[in-house]
Amino acid sequence: MTGGRSLFARLLLSGALWALPLLLAGAVGLSAVYRTAVYRDLDDQLGAVVNALIASVEVDADGGVVAPLRFADPRFDQVLSGRYWQISAGPDQPPLARSESLWDERLALPPAVAQELRSDPGERRALAAEGPNGEPLRVVAESIIFDGGSEPLIVSAAADRSAAERAVRGFTIAAAWMLAVFAAVLILALIFQTRMGLAPLSRLRQSVAEVREGRVEQLPGGYPVEISPLADELNSLIRHNREVVERARTHAGNLAHALKTPIAVLLNESRGRNDEYGRLIFRQADAMAHQVDHHLRRARAAARGRASGGRTPVAPVLEDLARTVSRIHRNKDLDIQVDCPDSAVFHGERQDLEEMTGNLLDNAAKYAEGVIRATVAPLPGGELEVRVEDDGPGLPAGRREEALQRGARLDETAPGTGLGLAIVSDLAEAYGGGLTLGDSGLGGLKAVLRLPAAPQLSL
Repeated sequence: MTGGRSLFARLLLSGALWALPLLLAGAVGLSAVYRTAVYRDLDDQLGAVVNALIASVEVDADGGVVAPLRFADPRFDQVLSGRYWQISAGPDQPPLARSESLWDERLALPPAVAQELRSDPGERRALAAEGPNGEPLRVVAESIIFDGGSEPLIVSAAADRSAAERAVRGFTIAAAWMLAVFAAVLILALIFQTRMGLAPLSRLRQSVAEVREGRVEQLPGGYPVEISPLADELNSLIRHNREVVERARTHAGNLAHALKTPIAVLLNESRGRNDEYGRLIFRQADAMAHQVDHHLRRARAAARGRASGGRTPVAPVLEDLARTVSRIHRNKDLDIQVDCPDSAVFHGERQDLEEMTGNLLDNAAKYAEGVIRATVAPLPGGELEVRVEDDGPGLPAGRREEALQRGARLDETAPGTGLGLAIVSDLAEAYGGGLTLGDSGLGGLKAVLRLPAAPQLSL
């Protein structure tokens, strides 16, 4: 189970957090620049009309305005066409001259803007206003004192800005689509870049898994300079752990062998005595010998564990054990049935698998009436399930946990030391598995052994 967000998600999110706002800001900026350019062009056109009017307008002796200029744009002659011009003395006064397109209407400038223009002749302003037909207008206005006049007049030219707004809106939509496509491409590029950047970490993880599964002894080289120190440290840790395990195995073996000699002496001495004291020494020394053997096997299995790299086909082991157990208990004429697929491979040492399954088959043979069934099936998560069932008297549910304890002998009439099921349970746990007891479909006891399955070999 992993904790927190993955490194891939962190890198992808961090890249998107700066890329997407930049793209959004770019879209807004491009739209603003295009809008400014469109309105600047429209203002230049209207400013040219204002300049032409200023150059052509004359003031007569009575203060009247004469504007003989006729523009080439026919919209200035079409009523309410959206192109207008006018010359006025102020916002509250009727126009002194106007285009035919205004007919009897006028361009209504905000009073504050008109007052500012009149107070500062020569100033030119561009602003938004409402047209005589209710259409949105762009207006360029300038105040000027003509020759022969005493008061500044406001010369205005206006155009319907709907077309400009449509152009800006169309550009914004097109830019948004283009930037959306660019954002999608950028995200794909970020995903590709992130995966490429994290590929050495994935390779490192795979190499660690291969070390854990026993396929290789240490991590290979060839990592980038940022990851190479980590790989070196992991190799050092692997070597250190291997040394620690080896020392532990050596100590356990030395201790076991050191104890075997005095135990053997006690056994030999006790055999020469026929009194109760001699039999007591023999029983205790014999139990000590079995305990030493048990813990020595468990220590070796724990040292190998999942990292042993062993691959043991299960079917041949069960078939060999079935023949052996049949010969040992030939007086019972047992029918030992083995159902195991050839693809079932134990991830561990053969001698440990023989120890576990052999104890289960031997225990079943002691109590079976005539039939023993051994079945192997794969489990999800890379495990194997080995079931050994018999048609004997079985075991009450309340005593099954006790049967797995070391030295527990629930039937004193049966031969043994009471370590068989305990050995199986301890070895299975050393490999990351376990042993459970239940009711068999044959009527007796069912022992279910869960063990790691060897990974499939790549071709």
